[in-house]
Amino acid sequence: MKKFTIIAVLIVVIDQISKFYIKTHFEIGESVTVFHDWFKIAFVENPGMAYGMQWGGPLGKVVLAVLRWILCGWIIWFVMTKGRKYRSNYFIIPVALILAGALGNVIDSTFYGLIFDSGTTWNSQLGDWNRWYPGISQANFEGYAPIFQGCVVDMLYFPLFNYNIPESIPFIGGLKGIFFSPVFNIADSAISVGGALLLLFQKKAFNLK
Repeated sequence: MKKFTIIAVLIVVIDQISKFYIKTHFEIGESVTVFHDWFKIAFVENPGMAYGMQWGGPLGKVVLAVLRWILCGWIIWFVMTKGRKYRSNYFIIPVALILAGALGNVIDSTFYGLIFDSGTTWNSQLGDWNRWYPGISQANFEGYAPIFQGCVVDMLYFPLFNYNIPESIPFIGGLKGIFFSPVFNIADSAISVGGALLLLFQKKAFNLK
């Protein structure tokens, strides 16, 4: 499964390089416009799941990290033991993308609290995540949080357009905001693309003939 390994490793490396650069060159909330107003690099930290979702506070982070490591281990085991049956690119490429995305984000949540000197931490008094940023983070390995308590670095932001739904439309009238407001990263993209490809081409991906 040479192709599988190359794809997965390449995505993880690109993902981690981009995160290290953002973490060490941007302050939280800082953004730059890449293309007009619909593509920006905006540094945010995600203490929970993909695309900014959160669940369960510090305990939830530990559970999610452990589950992600188990998922990564299962995918690797499946590919090594069963993958010979599925040689099609319809299987190899999507599964490699999913594994790379899962690894990219679980590395953040597991180790970033140990590597960097500042980041988003849990405030037990407020029962919420507290962003502590004296400035741009340094990778000095002094740590700002225990293992499994680091936060995922997000930076890709595509605010495609603003919407304002007329009051006259039933159920959704009056809603307004930005279409596609989540900030995400390369790992999130890899998981989404890999999952979509596997769903779309599942018959070809798992065809044993």
